[in-house]
Amino acid sequence: MTVAPDAASAVAAAAAGVRADRLDPTLYDPTLYDRLKRVIPPLEWAIHAPLIHEINRLKRERAAVILAHNYQTPEIYHGVADIVGDSLALARKAVATEAEVIVLAGVHFMAETAKLLNPDKIVLMPDLDAGCSLAESITGADVRALRARYPGVPVVAYVNTSAEVKAETDICCTSGNAVEVVESLGCDRVIFLPDRYLAAYVAGQTKVDIIPWAGQCEVHERFTGAEITDYAARHVGLTVLAHPECPPDVLKVADFVGSTARMIEFVQNRRPAKVLLVTECSMSDNVSVECPDVEFVRPCNLCPHMKRITLTKIRDSLVSLTPRVEIDPAIAGRARRAVERMVAVGK
Repeated sequence: MTVAPDAASAVAAAAAGVRADRLDPTLYDPTLYDRLKRVIPPLEWAIHAPLIHEINRLKRERAAVILAHNYQTPEIYHGVADIVGDSLALARKAVATEAEVIVLAGVHFMAETAKLLNPDKIVLMPDLDAGCSLAESITGADVRALRARYPGVPVVAYVNTSAEVKAETDICCTSGNAVEVVESLGCDRVIFLPDRYLAAYVAGQTKVDIIPWAGQCEVHERFTGAEITDYAARHVGLTVLAHPECPPDVLKVADFVGSTARMIEFVQNRRPAKVLLVTECSMSDNVSVECPDVEFVRPCNLCPHMKRITLTKIRDSLVSLTPRVEIDPAIAGRARRAVERMVAVGK
């Protein structure tokens, strides 16, 4: 039985030269725009909807699955993604997928992590230039120099690092399990890289002596405690949730500090009347779709790397099955062990 598309999808199809009655309802959710209209204007939806339809068709043809980080835009996160979450969730779920092709809607280190955990599958990165300021702040040579300076001290690498860096470390972590990973080593002292603010947060949550690296996230470092305090003063009853990659003065004035996954859980479970998520701006859009009863105050800092991923690039990647993520076999095995150790913590 053919189900007629809604008005928004019909307009979108017409704009793309697609007959509205040819939209396969199994590939296109006619109620999708009803959920997204609070964050996507109608004119933008007219562009997105046909691409969403085409991408979902291509996923079937290619036996593909799309993994999307929380910082992706709503049309990707809610429109075409099969698996969504923070870095840890994507890493764990990537292992479980039976798809032949994995498309990573995120940044390059995430695609590398998916490839490390799925070496025999095709992993596509729609834009290879979607990088990360944290990953670019340190090299494998830097890690070797740290080991020489602090012999015998284990190295914990935030997952926001290249495969080359992961290969030189003992175990990876995410913001969601960083404290747990550090304490799982049973050591008095640990080298923690590359985010200095996350390192400072971990140091405040454990008795382990943390040796940090001087990297920082270009999105989270732009927030200030004074800015957040000003928002709180102007919005009575505001609940502030902050990511631990933010500077200490921001964390000090936050009501809750946690990873992207834990921030989402906080909003979903506690339903604050008014909330400010001190992290990448698109996450507020994505969570607001699922929590329409919560008012979101948005200090909108966007990640320029995440925004390199678009529906058009995802579509083109599925058509050509490129660009593919490949990792030098000389480093892949060692990097994989560091990631697998991270995934195993807390299981």
